Amino acid sequence: MDMETRNGLSPPARSNKTMERLLMALNCVLLGVGVTGGQLLSRLYYNKGGHRQWLSAWLQTGGWPLLLIPLAASYAGRRARDRCAPVLLTPPHVLLAAAGLGLMTGVDNFLYAWGLEFLPVSTSAILISTQLVFTVLFAYLLVGQRLAPAAVNAVALLTVGAVLLGLHASGDRPAGVTGRRYWLGFALTLAAAVLYGVFMPLVELAYRCAARGGRAGLTYAVAMELQLVIGIVATAFCTVGMVVNRDFQHSSAKGPHFGRVLRNQSPSFPFFARLGMSSLSPFGLSLCDVQHASPVAGL
Repeated sequence: MDMETRNGLSPPARSNKTMERLLMALNCVLLGVGVTGGQLLSRLYYNKGGHRQWLSAWLQTGGWPLLLIPLAASYAGRRARDRCAPVLLTPPHVLLAAAGLGLMTGVDNFLYAWGLEFLPVSTSAILISTQLVFTVLFAYLLVGQRLAPAAVNAVALLTVGAVLLGLHASGDRPAGVTGRRYWLGFALTLAAAVLYGVFMPLVELAYRCAARGGRAGLTYAVAMELQLVIGIVATAFCTVGMVVNRDFQHSSAKGPHFGRVLRNQSPSFPFFARLGMSSLSPFGLSLCDVQHASPVAGL
Protein backbone atom coordinates (compact mmCIF):
# COMPACT_ATOMS: atom_id res chain seq x y z
CA MET A 1 0.00 0.00 0.00
CA ASP A 2 1.54 3.34 -1.04
CA MET A 3 1.78 6.50 1.03
CA GLU A 4 -1.22 8.24 -0.57
CA THR A 5 -3.47 5.23 -0.01
CA ARG A 6 -2.40 4.94 3.63
CA ASN A 7 -3.22 8.62 4.18
CA GLY A 8 -6.57 8.22 2.47
CA LEU A 9 -5.83 10.84 -0.22
CA SER A 10 -5.02 10.36 -3.86
CA PRO A 11 -2.32 12.62 -5.39
CA PRO A 12 -4.89 14.90 -7.16
CA ALA A 13 -6.92 15.26 -3.97
CA ARG A 14 -3.78 16.08 -1.98
CA SER A 15 -2.75 18.67 -4.57
CA ASN A 16 -6.20 20.32 -4.51
CA LYS A 17 -6.15 20.41 -0.70
CA THR A 18 -2.74 22.09 -0.70
CA MET A 19 -3.91 24.61 -3.31
CA GLU A 20 -6.98 25.42 -1.23
CA ARG A 21 -4.83 26.13 1.82
CA LEU A 22 -2.46 28.32 -0.15
CA LEU A 23 -5.36 30.26 -1.66
CA MET A 24 -6.95 30.70 1.76
CA ALA A 25 -3.67 32.01 3.21
CA LEU A 26 -3.25 34.41 0.29
CA ASN A 27 -6.88 35.47 0.74
CA CYS A 28 -6.28 36.35 4.40
CA VAL A 29 -3.18 38.40 3.56
CA LEU A 30 -4.83 40.36 0.73
CA LEU A 31 -8.04 41.06 2.64
CA GLY A 32 -6.12 42.00 5.78
CA VAL A 33 -3.81 44.43 4.00
CA GLY A 34 -6.52 45.84 1.72
CA VAL A 35 -9.23 46.37 4.32
CA THR A 36 -7.08 47.42 7.30
CA GLY A 37 -4.72 49.60 5.28
CA GLY A 38 -7.61 51.14 3.36
CA GLN A 39 -9.38 52.24 6.54
CA LEU A 40 -6.24 53.80 7.99
CA LEU A 41 -5.38 55.63 4.78
CA SER A 42 -8.93 56.96 4.38
CA ARG A 43 -8.85 58.33 7.92
CA LEU A 44 -5.41 59.83 7.23
CA TYR A 45 -6.85 61.54 4.15
CA TYR A 46 -9.52 63.22 6.30
CA ASN A 47 -6.96 64.11 8.98
CA LYS A 48 -4.83 65.84 6.31
CA GLY A 49 -7.69 68.12 5.37
CA GLY A 50 -9.58 66.10 2.76
CA HIS A 51 -13.37 66.26 2.74
CA ARG A 52 -14.33 64.59 -0.52
CA GLN A 53 -16.53 61.67 0.44
CA TRP A 54 -17.21 60.71 -3.16
CA LEU A 55 -13.49 60.57 -3.86
CA SER A 56 -12.89 58.34 -0.85
CA ALA A 57 -15.73 56.07 -1.98
CA TRP A 58 -14.35 56.01 -5.53
CA LEU A 59 -10.95 54.87 -4.26
CA GLN A 60 -12.46 51.77 -2.65
CA THR A 61 -13.09 50.23 -6.07
CA GLY A 62 -10.92 52.42 -8.32
CA GLY A 63 -8.26 49.71 -8.57
CA TRP A 64 -10.52 47.45 -10.66
CA PRO A 65 -8.32 47.68 -13.84
CA LEU A 66 -5.71 45.55 -12.06
CA LEU A 67 -8.21 42.69 -12.15
CA LEU A 68 -7.75 42.63 -15.92
CA ILE A 69 -4.27 41.13 -15.43
CA PRO A 70 -5.33 37.74 -13.98
CA LEU A 71 -8.36 37.67 -16.29
CA ALA A 72 -6.12 38.19 -19.33
CA ALA A 73 -3.79 35.45 -18.11
CA SER A 74 -6.76 33.14 -17.59
CA TYR A 75 -8.08 33.82 -21.08
CA ALA A 76 -4.64 33.29 -22.60
CA GLY A 77 -4.43 29.90 -20.90
CA ARG A 78 -7.87 28.88 -22.14
CA ARG A 79 -7.05 30.14 -25.62
CA ALA A 80 -3.87 28.07 -25.70
CA ARG A 81 -5.86 24.93 -24.89
CA ASP A 82 -8.84 25.75 -27.10
CA ARG A 83 -8.73 28.22 -29.99
CA CYS A 84 -12.51 28.68 -29.74
CA ALA A 85 -12.48 29.49 -26.01
CA PRO A 86 -14.94 32.28 -25.09
CA VAL A 87 -13.71 35.55 -23.67
CA LEU A 88 -16.20 35.43 -20.78
CA LEU A 89 -17.27 32.34 -18.88
CA THR A 90 -20.03 33.95 -16.83
CA PRO A 91 -23.62 33.80 -18.17
CA PRO A 92 -25.03 37.22 -19.25
CA HIS A 93 -27.85 37.19 -16.68
CA VAL A 94 -25.30 36.65 -13.89
CA LEU A 95 -23.21 39.56 -15.20
CA LEU A 96 -26.35 41.70 -15.13
CA ALA A 97 -26.91 40.69 -11.52
CA ALA A 98 -23.27 41.59 -10.81
CA ALA A 99 -23.95 45.06 -12.24
CA GLY A 100 -26.76 45.46 -9.72
CA LEU A 101 -24.39 44.34 -6.98
CA GLY A 102 -21.90 46.92 -8.21
CA LEU A 103 -24.49 49.67 -7.81
CA MET A 104 -25.15 48.43 -4.28
CA THR A 105 -21.42 48.47 -3.61
CA GLY A 106 -21.12 52.05 -4.81
CA VAL A 107 -23.87 53.18 -2.42
CA ASP A 108 -22.31 51.19 0.42
CA ASN A 109 -18.86 52.68 -0.23
CA PHE A 110 -20.26 56.20 -0.16
CA LEU A 111 -22.11 55.61 3.12
CA TYR A 112 -18.96 54.17 4.67
CA ALA A 113 -16.70 56.96 3.38
CA TRP A 114 -19.10 59.63 4.59
CA GLY A 115 -19.40 58.06 8.03
CA LEU A 116 -15.64 57.66 8.41
CA GLU A 117 -15.20 61.43 8.06
CA PHE A 118 -16.90 61.91 11.45
CA LEU A 119 -15.57 58.85 13.32
CA PRO A 120 -12.17 57.65 14.53
CA VAL A 121 -10.96 54.65 12.61
CA SER A 122 -11.22 52.36 15.64
CA THR A 123 -14.90 53.16 16.17
CA SER A 124 -15.63 52.91 12.47
CA ALA A 125 -13.88 49.53 12.26
CA ILE A 126 -15.92 48.11 15.13
CA LEU A 127 -19.17 49.45 13.73
CA ILE A 128 -18.48 48.18 10.22
CA SER A 129 -17.62 44.76 11.67
CA THR A 130 -21.29 44.47 12.67
CA GLN A 131 -21.81 43.61 9.00
CA LEU A 132 -21.11 40.06 10.20
CA VAL A 133 -24.31 40.24 12.24
CA PHE A 134 -26.36 41.25 9.23
CA THR A 135 -24.50 38.83 6.95
CA VAL A 136 -25.44 35.93 9.23
CA LEU A 137 -29.06 37.11 9.36
CA PHE A 138 -29.50 37.64 5.64
CA ALA A 139 -27.51 34.51 4.79
CA TYR A 140 -30.11 32.60 6.79
CA LEU A 141 -33.01 34.41 5.11
CA LEU A 142 -31.71 34.56 1.52
CA VAL A 143 -29.36 31.62 1.18
CA GLY A 144 -30.75 29.25 3.79
CA GLN A 145 -27.46 28.93 5.65
CA ARG A 146 -27.95 27.48 9.09
CA LEU A 147 -27.00 29.43 12.21
CA ALA A 148 -24.06 27.75 13.90
CA PRO A 149 -23.47 28.35 17.65
CA ALA A 150 -20.19 30.14 16.91
CA ALA A 151 -21.98 32.53 14.55
CA VAL A 152 -24.64 33.28 17.17
CA ASN A 153 -21.93 34.02 19.76
CA ALA A 154 -20.15 36.34 17.34
CA VAL A 155 -23.41 38.16 16.61
CA ALA A 156 -24.02 38.67 20.34
CA LEU A 157 -20.51 40.01 20.99
CA LEU A 158 -20.58 42.41 18.04
CA THR A 159 -24.00 43.71 19.08
CA VAL A 160 -22.78 44.36 22.63
CA GLY A 161 -19.72 46.15 21.23
CA ALA A 162 -21.84 48.49 19.10
CA VAL A 163 -24.08 49.28 22.06
CA LEU A 164 -21.09 50.08 24.28
CA LEU A 165 -19.76 52.44 21.61
CA GLY A 166 -23.09 54.22 21.50
CA LEU A 167 -23.13 54.65 25.28
CA HIS A 168 -19.66 56.24 25.24
CA ALA A 169 -20.12 58.35 22.14
CA SER A 170 -18.72 61.53 23.65
CA GLY A 171 -15.30 60.12 24.50
CA ASP A 172 -13.74 59.39 21.13
CA ARG A 173 -14.91 62.13 18.77
CA PRO A 174 -12.22 63.45 16.41
CA ALA A 175 -11.20 67.06 16.89
CA GLY A 176 -13.65 69.50 15.36
CA VAL A 177 -16.49 66.96 15.03
CA THR A 178 -19.69 67.94 16.80
CA GLY A 179 -21.89 65.47 18.63
CA ARG A 180 -24.48 65.73 15.89
CA ARG A 181 -21.98 64.86 13.18
CA TYR A 182 -20.59 62.04 15.28
CA TRP A 183 -24.03 60.46 15.49
CA LEU A 184 -24.48 61.02 11.77
CA GLY A 185 -21.26 59.11 11.16
CA PHE A 186 -22.45 56.43 13.58
CA ALA A 187 -25.73 55.99 11.67
CA LEU A 188 -24.06 56.09 8.23
CA THR A 189 -21.52 53.44 9.18
CA LEU A 190 -24.21 51.16 10.59
CA ALA A 191 -26.25 51.65 7.40
CA ALA A 192 -23.17 50.66 5.38
CA ALA A 193 -22.79 47.55 7.56
CA VAL A 194 -26.44 46.58 6.96
CA LEU A 195 -26.13 47.07 3.22
CA TYR A 196 -22.94 45.02 3.09
CA GLY A 197 -24.67 42.35 5.15
CA VAL A 198 -27.24 42.07 2.36
CA PHE A 199 -24.56 42.28 -0.33
CA MET A 200 -22.58 39.21 0.73
CA PRO A 201 -25.48 36.68 0.58
CA LEU A 202 -26.49 38.14 -2.78
CA VAL A 203 -22.95 37.55 -4.03
CA GLU A 204 -23.28 33.97 -2.84
CA LEU A 205 -26.50 33.63 -4.84
CA ALA A 206 -24.76 35.06 -7.90
CA TYR A 207 -21.97 32.50 -7.57
CA ARG A 208 -24.51 29.71 -7.26
CA CYS A 209 -26.23 30.89 -10.43
CA ALA A 210 -22.88 31.05 -12.21
CA ALA A 211 -22.02 27.54 -11.03
CA ARG A 212 -25.32 26.15 -12.34
CA GLY A 213 -25.54 28.02 -15.64
CA GLY A 214 -21.94 28.78 -16.57
CA ARG A 215 -19.80 27.03 -19.14
CA ALA A 216 -17.20 25.90 -16.62
CA GLY A 217 -19.02 26.11 -13.29
CA LEU A 218 -17.64 28.34 -10.56
CA THR A 219 -13.94 28.85 -11.17
CA TYR A 220 -11.45 31.52 -10.24
CA ALA A 221 -11.94 33.18 -13.64
CA VAL A 222 -15.72 33.37 -13.14
CA ALA A 223 -15.30 34.87 -9.66
CA MET A 224 -12.87 37.46 -11.03
CA GLU A 225 -15.25 38.36 -13.87
CA LEU A 226 -18.00 39.06 -11.35
CA GLN A 227 -15.63 41.10 -9.19
CA LEU A 228 -14.58 43.07 -12.26
CA VAL A 229 -18.17 43.97 -13.18
CA ILE A 230 -18.92 44.92 -9.58
CA GLY A 231 -15.83 47.15 -9.46
CA ILE A 232 -16.59 48.84 -12.79
CA VAL A 233 -20.19 49.67 -11.90
CA ALA A 234 -19.36 50.81 -8.36
CA THR A 235 -16.57 53.06 -9.65
CA ALA A 236 -18.84 54.47 -12.37
CA PHE A 237 -21.50 55.24 -9.76
CA CYS A 238 -18.98 57.11 -7.59
CA THR A 239 -17.60 58.91 -10.67
CA VAL A 240 -21.09 60.23 -11.43
CA GLY A 241 -21.37 61.29 -7.79
CA MET A 242 -18.08 63.20 -8.02
CA VAL A 243 -19.18 64.95 -11.19
CA VAL A 244 -22.59 65.92 -9.79
CA ASN A 245 -21.03 67.04 -6.51
CA ARG A 246 -18.25 68.89 -8.40
CA ASP A 247 -15.54 67.21 -6.37
CA PHE A 248 -12.95 68.17 -8.98
CA GLN A 249 -13.50 71.90 -8.46
CA HIS A 250 -11.66 73.88 -5.85
CA SER A 251 -13.70 74.77 -2.79
CA SER A 252 -12.41 75.78 0.62
CA ALA A 253 -15.26 73.84 2.21
CA LYS A 254 -14.19 70.64 0.47
CA GLY A 255 -10.56 70.81 1.48
CA PRO A 256 -7.36 71.09 -0.57
CA HIS A 257 -7.53 71.20 -4.35
CA PHE A 258 -5.87 68.28 -6.15
CA GLY A 259 -3.18 70.53 -7.63
CA ARG A 260 -2.31 71.91 -4.23
CA VAL A 261 -2.45 68.42 -2.73
CA LEU A 262 0.11 67.12 -5.21
CA ARG A 263 2.40 70.13 -4.75
CA ASN A 264 2.28 70.21 -0.95
CA GLN A 265 1.90 66.42 -0.54
CA SER A 266 -0.71 66.79 2.18
CA PRO A 267 -3.31 64.08 1.43
CA SER A 268 -1.52 62.94 -1.74
CA PHE A 269 0.07 59.89 -0.15
CA PRO A 270 -3.25 58.63 1.34
CA PHE A 271 -4.90 59.32 -2.04
CA PHE A 272 -2.61 57.14 -4.14
CA ALA A 273 -1.91 54.54 -1.45
CA ARG A 274 -5.65 54.08 -0.87
CA LEU A 275 -6.08 53.51 -4.59
CA GLY A 276 -3.49 50.75 -4.43
CA MET A 277 -5.15 49.18 -1.39
CA SER A 278 -8.50 49.10 -3.18
CA SER A 279 -7.18 46.56 -5.67
CA LEU A 280 -6.21 44.00 -3.01
CA SER A 281 -9.59 43.18 -1.49
CA PRO A 282 -11.25 41.93 -4.71
CA PHE A 283 -8.34 39.53 -5.27
CA GLY A 284 -8.71 38.16 -1.75
CA LEU A 285 -12.49 37.99 -1.94
CA SER A 286 -12.34 36.11 -5.22
CA LEU A 287 -9.85 33.62 -3.85
CA CYS A 288 -12.09 32.98 -0.86
CA ASP A 289 -15.18 32.52 -3.00
CA VAL A 290 -13.72 29.71 -5.08
CA GLN A 291 -12.37 27.58 -2.27
CA HIS A 292 -14.97 24.88 -2.75
CA ALA A 293 -15.33 25.21 -6.51
CA SER A 294 -13.69 22.99 -9.06
CA PRO A 295 -10.88 25.16 -9.47
CA VAL A 296 -7.59 25.39 -10.86
CA ALA A 297 -8.40 23.41 -13.95
CA GLY A 298 -11.05 25.96 -14.80
CA LEU A 299 -8.67 28.87 -14.90
